[in-house]
Amino acid sequence: MKRISLVTLCTIVSVTSSWACEVCKQNQPKPLQNITHGTGPQSDWDYVILVVGIVVVLLTLFYSLKFLIRPGEKNLDHIKNIVVDERNLVN
Repeated sequence: MKRISLVTLCTIVSVTSSWACEVCKQNQPKPLQNITHGTGPQSDWDYVILVVGIVVVLLTLFYSLKFLIRPGEKNLDHIKNIVVDERNLVN
């Protein structure tokens, strides 16, 4: 129980400390206010890099979850079957 409480507390503290301060909030464009620190994007290329990064992260998350939940591999020669067969031998 202490571990869960500690993890929850650390998560809350890390999220609230990542919000931008008042000065940085004023210097940011509307879509990025209260998200980032600093002066904000210097050119339109910064937005392109940001969007491409977000797309890559979302695609990676989607395919990771997809192949974790339903891998769809039915080949009997697949490497996973070595591990599965060894577990059956032990039990």
